[in-house]
Amino acid sequence: MKQIILITGASSGFGLLTARALAEAGHTVYASMRDIGGRNAANADAVLQEAKDRRIDLRVVELDVTSEASAEAAVKTIVERDGHLDVLVHNAGHMVFGPAEAFTAEQYAQLYDVNVLGTQRVNRAALPVMRRQKKGLVLWVSSSSVRGGTPPFLAPYFAAKAAMDSLAVSYAGELARWGIETSIMVPGAFTKGTNHFAHAGKPADETRAAEYMDGPYAGMPDRILHGLAALEPADADAGEVATKIVEVVNLPFGKRPFRVHVDPSQDGAEIVNGVADRVRRELFWRVGIDDLLSPTA
Repeated sequence: MKQIILITGASSGFGLLTARALAEAGHTVYASMRDIGGRNAANADAVLQEAKDRRIDLRVVELDVTSEASAEAAVKTIVERDGHLDVLVHNAGHMVFGPAEAFTAEQYAQLYDVNVLGTQRVNRAALPVMRRQKKGLVLWVSSSSVRGGTPPFLAPYFAAKAAMDSLAVSYAGELARWGIETSIMVPGAFTKGTNHFAHAGKPADETRAAEYMDGPYAGMPDRILHGLAALEPADADAGEVATKIVEVVNLPFGKRPFRVHVDPSQDGAEIVNGVADRVRRELFWRVGIDDLLSPTA
């Protein structure tokens, strides 16, 4: 069944791959990105040209997740045009790389603003629509770093992703009685096929960073990045994340999995998440709210 889908952060990476895959699967997809009249103008034009060339229903909508007004305007545009919103994919995010101490508190706040608070702004714009419909799917693109192996020098990103994942888990129970499903996609550390590592931010305090890089941690960044790349199988494909998202979206109501892992490197997240999600289910049963484990039709 054709669905109306909004994806945040769809100018590149997992977001763009997912937008293409969902549109190719026959859905109406809004690939959202910020500043489509400026820095992302070329990306927006490329998406629209691709939609025309491939004859798929792939559209572009302006959405800056750091702006409440922008989130509200994007959802309003979609609802005015299509009358409803079936699926929201939280994909927007940013990565940083460097010693945790060398990032300023303001940098941490900026990262949380995009990776965590951005989802809240978009939820507050989109969820009233889905609650009125009494049906919908919120799909969160998390990370294996939340509970898998966590190498150093990625602390701000890991912390923000962990916060977003925790928010997703809490939302799941609070949306179930509205008929809104939750799925959490957990990609591993894909070093190829996205711009995550290539466009990663750096610490603002260069002097503090140099104390690490010129001291006992000299050469550590290369060891980490090369080590992660070595763990990744040669045939690892970031597009598999998009493929799995399409599979989840296409499943019938009530059959969508709570969490899906796409981690060719197998960093352990699936094992730890399995335990954590089981503990959550058991607690819900013990306190008598187990009906919140599944959405109400």
